[in-house]
Amino acid sequence: MRLSIERKSTKIYPDLKRVVARFFFNGEARAKSIIQLVAAMSDAEVDITIMPILREFSRRHRNITRIFERHADRLRHLFPSLNLNYDSLSHKRKLLTGSYFTNEYSIESAAFFNPSLIEDVDQSGLEEGEKRVIMSFRAVGEGHVSSIAFRSGIINKNNEISLISPGNYVDEAEIIRNSRYHKHTFFQNAVSIRLPDSVMQEIQNSLPDEFEYLALKKVIREMQQRFQVDHLLKKGLERMLWLADSYYELNFSLDTDLSDRVIFPYSEAESRGIEDARFVRYTSENGNVTYYATYTAYDGITIQPKLLQTRDFYNFNIMPLYGEGAQNKNLALFPRKINGKYVMISRIDGINGYIMYSDKINIWENPQLLHQPKYAWEFVQVGNCGSPIETPEGWLVITHGVGSMRTYCIGASLLDLNDPGREIGRLREPLLMPNKDEREGYVPNVLYSCGSMVHNDELIIPYGLSDYASGFATVKLEKLLAQIKADGV
Repeated sequence: MRLSIERKSTKIYPDLKRVVARFFFNGEARAKSIIQLVAAMSDAEVDITIMPILREFSRRHRNITRIFERHADRLRHLFPSLNLNYDSLSHKRKLLTGSYFTNEYSIESAAFFNPSLIEDVDQSGLEEGEKRVIMSFRAVGEGHVSSIAFRSGIINKNNEISLISPGNYVDEAEIIRNSRYHKHTFFQNAVSIRLPDSVMQEIQNSLPDEFEYLALKKVIREMQQRFQVDHLLKKGLERMLWLADSYYELNFSLDTDLSDRVIFPYSEAESRGIEDARFVRYTSENGNVTYYATYTAYDGITIQPKLLQTRDFYNFNIMPLYGEGAQNKNLALFPRKINGKYVMISRIDGINGYIMYSDKINIWENPQLLHQPKYAWEFVQVGNCGSPIETPEGWLVITHGVGSMRTYCIGASLLDLNDPGREIGRLREPLLMPNKDEREGYVPNVLYSCGSMVHNDELIIPYGLSDYASGFATVKLEKLLAQIKADGV
């Protein structure tokens, strides 16, 4: 390789001790049985049973009593059918009830990979040449369920990366779902589901101008009963429910460390995982900064591209992406508008790279072919490894290519600054390919990144090591750009 690549010694591995206390529900019948058993205990038995639980788990979680209370409260609706008054329960009995509906989940027990690297919101108190950064990861736990985890760190003037040790606790966010939907806006966004016009019109006619999720669910379920034979139509109707379920907010407590905040699958469309968040520091035309991340939601059968938005990494807004171009995986947003349009790159067909322009950040139509597999190391497919990076020479896109033996290598492409649909050049050879120390892991022979950044005249690439752990590599930006242009298209 004509470029000098430096692999850093810093590595990030899965940590089995990172656990979160999650709500555990194994069906209504079993839940009612447990509630009755706890209700039948004497006050002395409740006291003897709950105190050891609190002693043991208060060391593992920030506020285990609050967690137990919250989980017990989620069962409130079951009490009347058992002739029990939830509000009359003692505090300890509520805690004990909640403990039976709580389980610990190790968020990164299987893997911790596919990192994204961005500038932190807070850059105060640093020495010259330093940069405080935020890293996101795909954390994989039991059942291969993925979530988004974070770490913070500092890059010094020599571009050495120091990661701050994670906190002792992992917290779930408070979830706020959209309670009401405006019919015109909702069905405008639902066009991408491609239901027959007559079916779409019937659903609209069955709903008021403003409606709640439960009203939509009732209409959908009734129609699914009528169209039981038409499996494609039933699936389309189900996707409309997912659409409504995919809007929500997450709010983390202000006393949490960044590493304490984990974004789990919360909607039905995400039930089997949240994959490969590509974070970008987006600057609007008036200079305001917002952090966005595109990611892939997976329900075990279907994938759905989604968009996450935050300004402070405490409060997050989640929404689905729509349109012909919001298909498959690999969507990455440009860090600013170009010629008055939002711009996104993607891989809608699973093989080639595409580019799209839009007036709305969540609606993407008319994808245009950007680049195709060309070299032997990318014959299977090409895609991006995060949002494009603006340089004086053009938009730098870190890419991935898949070749023989399903080996994932990392490359680079350069797009025109004013016309990013035009590729100026592309590396003929991989920038990074798995070496003997990187090819073993959860999925062998895979190097993959979800977002790089430039600091002190070097490109810093965080990358996943065979879908198990993560590492870093750096390359001089000026030399990289020169090589891309020399290789041409």
